[in-house]
Amino acid sequence: MNILIAGANGTTGKKIIQELSKDQKNTVYGMIRKEEQAQGIKDLGGQPVLEDLEENVDKAVDNMDAIVFAAGSGPKTGPDKTTAVDKNGAIKLIDAAKKKGVERFVMLSSVGSDQPQQGPEGMQHYLEAKHDADEHLKASGLTYTIVRPVALTNEQAAGTIKADKKVDHADTSIPRADVASVLAHAISEKNTFNKTFEIHSGNDTIQEALNNI
Repeated sequence: MNILIAGANGTTGKKIIQELSKDQKNTVYGMIRKEEQAQGIKDLGGQPVLEDLEENVDKAVDNMDAIVFAAGSGPKTGPDKTTAVDKNGAIKLIDAAKKKGVERFVMLSSVGSDQPQQGPEGMQHYLEAKHDADEHLKASGLTYTIVRPVALTNEQAAGTIKADKKVDHADTSIPRADVASVLAHAISEKNTFNKTFEIHSGNDTIQEALNNI
């Protein structure tokens, strides 16, 4: 399976490449904006694709079987960049997938993106961007999965999670490595097709949790 990872140079994106490249049946492509990031993608087991989410991304999806959107503008950028990457970048990639016949699309979203106006004031613009991208994906006709984790940490993977349509957000977190595993598993897990769910650390194996969504 040819799988494109948008946001491949991010912490979660790198972990997704590592996870997916363990299976020799997969060829994993990492979308990057800078040539100097290419070797890092290769070292993880991926193939670099030099494209920018703020530009035309049609070529990036050529010959792909699935796309994972794990890109983000990051906390150090302003609202304009959030709109450009988290919203418009995702929408452009969804539209390119539809145009080129790529049917499978897995979206890394966030808890709170279903009701952005109820989020913390400083997060509302980000959550609105994620909300708009999620809604565009749902309406696209692609076979989608939208994964909404709680607060992310850099702790080691636990390998166990809680997944449901809604989870308790208070005082919960999840390692990025576990989020990456969920996204990787979801690509081929039919029980996640055309579903949106939230995750945090829990007691179920990732496969068990996805089986019971």
